[in-house]
Amino acid sequence: MSTPIEPATSVAAATVTAVTPGQAAARLGEFTVVDVRSAGEYAGGHLPGAHNIPLERLDEAADALGAAAARGPLLLVCASGNRSAKGCARLAGRGVEAATLEGGTSAWAAAGHPVERPAGARAPWPMDRQVRLAAGSLVAAGFVAGRFWRPAHWLSGAIGAGLVFSGVTNTCGMAAVLARLPHNRPAGDAVPFEETLARLAA
Repeated sequence: MSTPIEPATSVAAATVTAVTPGQAAARLGEFTVVDVRSAGEYAGGHLPGAHNIPLERLDEAADALGAAAARGPLLLVCASGNRSAKGCARLAGRGVEAATLEGGTSAWAAAGHPVERPAGARAPWPMDRQVRLAAGSLVAAGFVAGRFWRPAHWLSGAIGAGLVFSGVTNTCGMAAVLARLPHNRPAGDAVPFEETLARLAA
């Protein structure tokens, strides 16, 4: 008998279903697992058999994900569970049911479950940590530069306003920009996005 899945907190007015690492491990063969992190994060270590659909491209993959969900349960995964919960809420708005992995790959690995990664792959920092570093660095740079050239203080103000907007809208433009940097881009042997869609839809 399968383990029941517990409802998680509300994200963007949609109830998101969460699965613990233990539940996911016990039922891994039942799920179509989709990792919504950047390609670089995915290459650094992911759940066995997971497909990579970055969160910013989730809408493009909605039809393929809907086809996969029609065949069996869909599990979205990220580093901590935050991005995957957002992804579940977005898919719910399109009529596609999906669950999120509680605690993400961090909790999965901490529980001793296996991860897959290409040989020699280096894991970049989780995106939320990259965003904190970039935002903090820009605010500090604006503050220091403003002591010598007052208009530079506007940089700190702009970043602060961006963080407020991110919190209100539950989106992050900085993460979308950082995801395009070389260390977050797919490796040469990564599965092309279109091929991933075809595998999900098949």
